[in-house]
Amino acid sequence: MTLKIAFSASDAAVAQTARAALVGRYGDAPEDKADIIVALGGDGYMLQTLHRTQGLPAPVYGMNRGTVGFLMNEYSENGLMERLENAEEAVINPLSMKSTCTDGSSHEALAINEVSVLRMGPQAARLKISVDGRLRLEELVCDGALVSTPAGSTAYNYSAHGPILPIGSDVLALTAIAPFRPRRWRGALLPKGATVLFEVTDPEKRPVMADADSRSVANVSSVEIRSEPTIRHRILFDPGHGLEERLIREQFV
Repeated sequence: MTLKIAFSASDAAVAQTARAALVGRYGDAPEDKADIIVALGGDGYMLQTLHRTQGLPAPVYGMNRGTVGFLMNEYSENGLMERLENAEEAVINPLSMKSTCTDGSSHEALAINEVSVLRMGPQAARLKISVDGRLRLEELVCDGALVSTPAGSTAYNYSAHGPILPIGSDVLALTAIAPFRPRRWRGALLPKGATVLFEVTDPEKRPVMADADSRSVANVSSVEIRSEPTIRHRILFDPGHGLEERLIREQFV
């Protein structure tokens, strides 16, 4: 059986050139009729593709035509059918973000990597943190804080000195960004089913924004975050180079 492949590429010239070469060699199926969607670009484009195609049955296989490419496989025009047939699958549940703004409006979004709350101005944010309805931290003075999935734990979370989480672990990372008080607070590991609530203290004087995989909401007063088990993102990797192996390898460099 010949796999039906849908090729998608970022706007970068190198990605568009790669798409044209692959389409000429392997054909191009509509995404809603494809067995596999091949995304060409960097990690940002991979996240866009996963969000855009989350309602489709086909898994996504990325090939790096960007910079870091942590979620991508090595690019090659040769042997693609064999690579796809032998690929390993990782399943990721995204985070659900529900934010309420100071004007009373509410906004929802999904994040595969992380949801972050960040100061908008020169003054540090002041946040209250509750987990499953119980106040856990009365005040966190910081540049921001984030909740990360295992898949996103090597991205912004790791840059903020958060832990790398094994892909199969049923935990989320709660990480402070440049904390000022409590200065030594290093964050927390939470069960995957936990609901985290950030409440912004004095949002008029110290405005805060919320961000879910680069989709931002300004002037929030509260942000609720939880894992969304009903949505399953299927990502394919070359054998021996799956997400679990990448997360382990990242800790020894």
